[in-house]
Amino acid sequence: MTENPHPLDPATAEEYLAGREIMAAAGLLADPVRFAYYGLEEPPKDEVLAGGVADRRLRAFLLNLKTGESADVVVSLTRKSVVRARTVDTAAEGQLPIVDSEYHLVEEIMAADPGWREAMARRGLTDMSKIRIAPITAGAYAAPAEDDQRRMVRVLGFLQAREHDLAWAHPIDGVTAHVDLIEKKVLRIVDEFALPVPAESGDYDDPAVRGPQRTGLRPIEITQPQGPSFTVAGNLLSWQGWSLRMGFDAREGLTLHQISLAGRPVIYRASVPEMVVPYGDPRFRFWQAYFDTGEYLVGKWVNSLELGCDCLGEITYLDAVVTGEAGEPRTVRNAICIHEEDFGILWKHTDIFNGSAQSRRPRR
Repeated sequence: MTENPHPLDPATAEEYLAGREIMAAAGLLADPVRFAYYGLEEPPKDEVLAGGVADRRLRAFLLNLKTGESADVVVSLTRKSVVRARTVDTAAEGQLPIVDSEYHLVEEIMAADPGWREAMARRGLTDMSKIRIAPITAGAYAAPAEDDQRRMVRVLGFLQAREHDLAWAHPIDGVTAHVDLIEKKVLRIVDEFALPVPAESGDYDDPAVRGPQRTGLRPIEITQPQGPSFTVAGNLLSWQGWSLRMGFDAREGLTLHQISLAGRPVIYRASVPEMVVPYGDPRFRFWQAYFDTGEYLVGKWVNSLELGCDCLGEITYLDAVVTGEAGEPRTVRNAICIHEEDFGILWKHTDIFNGSAQSRRPRR
C-alpha cells in the first residue's frame, strides 16, 4: 500500500483487498453477500484543503442475493476497522446497483418461464437460444404498491439470429416481463402488441452491411518530437499553468479534482455524476430509461484504449482499478489517455482600421 497517498488518489488494488479483509473480519461478507459498489470514500473538502494525512477510507454497497438486504459500509484503511455499517431502506432510498451475476440469473429465469416462451411463440420465435435478454431497472410507474418493496427488473427481448449480429437491431417489441431478483421468478408478463422483428442485418462488421468504404486517404501523422507540453506525476497533471488531479470511480469513471490555474482554484471536483438515456416510447417503453451511472456503474465497464483507434499522437496512459461483485480488484490497462492537440482556429478577426488579421488557436 502506498504510504501517505494523496487523499483524492483513486484506490489501489492492494487497498481494495485490504478493505475487503476488514469487512470479512467483521462478518459482513458471508455468502451470498456481493459488492454492488466499491470505491474511495473521499474525505470532506475542508480536510483535503487543510492538508495533512487524511483517514484513508473505502465505501461499499453490499447486497445479500438471497434476502435482498442491502448495506452501506465504510471502512478505514488507516485504522483497519469498520467506520459505518447501516442497513439501506430500499423502499425509501432505492435499490442498489445491478450486480453482475443478476444479468445471468435473469437469462436463466426467462429461458425457463412458460409465459415468456408462449409470448415468444406467438411471434414465431421458438429457439430461445437466439433470444437475448436485457434486464432494465424497473423504476416506479404506478405499479402495484408491493413492487416498491421488491428488487425488480423489467425485461426486454432481442433476437440475435446470427453469431456476429447486433441484437439491439432486432427488438421483440410490445412484450416485457417483470422479474423479482430475490424470489427468482417472473411476477407478470405484459404483452400489449406484436410488431415484426426488423430483419435487416445488425452486423456492422459485415462488408455487405457497411457498404463501400472511403479509399485514397493518405496517412496522417501527429508527432511531438520534443514530447508533450504537459507533465504527469502520479495522478497530478500540469500544463501551461493549469494543474489538476485525476481520479477514477466505478460509478462515474474519470473524475477531476482540484483544478487550478496559476495556483488559483477553479473547480474542486468535476465528473459526470449521472447520465440518463430515456427512450420515451409513449405506447409501451415509457419506463425505459437507463441511469448509466447510478444503476449500472458506467465506470466499471471501462475498456483498454488503443493507439490509433481511441487516441492519436503522443499519448500518456493511466490504468484504472475496478472490482467485481466479490470485491476482487481488476486492473484495466490504458483506461485513460492524455494527449495534447491543436484544436484549430478559435476565432479570427480582421481589423477594419489597420487591416491586420489576428487569430487565436486553442490548444488542449
